[in-house]
Amino acid sequence: MVKSIYNYIADQWKKPDTSYNSPQQQRLIQWRKEENFLRIDRPTRIDRARSLGYKAKPGYIIVRARVRRGGLRKPKIKGGRKPSKKGISKITMGKSVQRIAEERTAKRYPNMEVLNSYWVGEDGKYHFYEVILVDPVHPAVMNDPKINWITDVSNKRRVLRGKTSAGQKGRGLRHKGRGAEKVRPSIRANLSRGK
Repeated sequence: MVKSIYNYIADQWKKPDTSYNSPQQQRLIQWRKEENFLRIDRPTRIDRARSLGYKAKPGYIIVRARVRRGGLRKPKIKGGRKPSKKGISKITMGKSVQRIAEERTAKRYPNMEVLNSYWVGEDGKYHFYEVILVDPVHPAVMNDPKINWITDVSNKRRVLRGKTSAGQKGRGLRHKGRGAEKVRPSIRANLSRGK
């Protein structure tokens, strides 16, 4: 079977070249100097953007978001306690860095809804994601049967309720059946249902 151009682009992004003079490394150097939430003209990864629902038409925009990396190590405490109770290492976030990038972008663009996002790079200090945003009241979106579901009021601020792909992953909704009995409709709702 003949591969499309999107397959070749996807193959290049599976293991991007990050050597010193590579285009990807030069991009990261440039992105570090730019502002945190920057609207861009076109997706860096066109194959990934299209697979997640992006269309090059009015009502859609792409924003590159930057989030800090690193562990959640806390300052050393002065008081006495056993080492295991210090609470310095092995502390993990409740949300992924991708979800944080999506939520911060949504707050920056309050009239848009987050459709999805994808990874575009990371360096020693930051993770970079491109977030696909849709204007739910744009006529081109309202008249498109493939995307006009986002105009419904039930999808308002969907990113803040964990409705995007990254949000569903963080809520454990990628799993079905045995072992995932207590994650639907949400962990908190299932907990109160048992009472």
